[in-house]
Amino acid sequence: MPVPVIEVKHLKKYFSTPRGMLHAVDDVSFTIERGKTLGVVGESGCGKSTLGRTIIHLHEPSAGQVFLDGNDITGVRGGDLKRAREKMQIIFQDPYSSLDSRKTIESTVREPLKVAKKYSKAEIDEKTIALMNLVGIDERLRQSYPHELDGGRRQRVGIARALALDPEFVVCDEPVSALDVSIQAQVLNLLKKLQMDKGLTYMFVTHDMSVVRHISDDICVMYLGQVVEKCPAKELFRMPLHPYTKALLSAIPSVDIHHPNKREILKGEITSPINPKPGCRFAARCPHATEACQQAQVQEEVSPGHFVTCCRIHEL
Repeated sequence: MPVPVIEVKHLKKYFSTPRGMLHAVDDVSFTIERGKTLGVVGESGCGKSTLGRTIIHLHEPSAGQVFLDGNDITGVRGGDLKRAREKMQIIFQDPYSSLDSRKTIESTVREPLKVAKKYSKAEIDEKTIALMNLVGIDERLRQSYPHELDGGRRQRVGIARALALDPEFVVCDEPVSALDVSIQAQVLNLLKKLQMDKGLTYMFVTHDMSVVRHISDDICVMYLGQVVEKCPAKELFRMPLHPYTKALLSAIPSVDIHHPNKREILKGEITSPINPKPGCRFAARCPHATEACQQAQVQEEVSPGHFVTCCRIHEL
């Protein structure tokens, strides 16, 4: 079998707070095959962005392992970390705050090439122009500053910067959530074209189920730091199994006035992610919860490639 580009094993990321340890990412495992897109969805605060940042070492993991092309990069430092980071990049959510307001668009795209210290000036000039052409930045805009561009063009700059060092793996951290719907479609189509042309592997973080359906091969559903369901994208929309996944899908607006979606309204309080008790973290809001849900939950492969973390999955 081919080695996956990214393999995550029992990854954890905790943050210390005055009230205790915040379990932002708690025992997450998955693989992403080369050229594929893993969508990661869930409510705000579920840990999906922290997961992506921990994989690429913007946060150091509290426990667990991360493998890149089969090599353990969990504890790499110095030159090894620099080389690993060249293969892993991120496109940030806010295309304005992630760009340096004092640098022109061209300078922003050039910067990673200069920092890498492995290209001549002529090569940097050539690659900078090629990158801006690749993502569709007009020549007339290349000496502009971020505040002079609209959101879609700013995000194209962020994409060009992320691709500067020819990475294999890119974390797309809600890259279209701050954009108008028509611009969202343009950026999503650009990302898909770049993936086909360059063989890129994506982890696409979003809270928008319609977007993740459009771009993902597989989908992870996260709730308070844990993966509650993971399967191919088509199967998730055809046969969701976890109660939280069903509630998320029921919130998608329907254009069929004769067969509107039946909304599943979640009630109850969200469990605190600070020093959480053993058991299902969704139990306080789950209409099917029993005393058994207070025990530690185990992820089960219900059907080939379809994983669910729910002790009552065979009863629902």
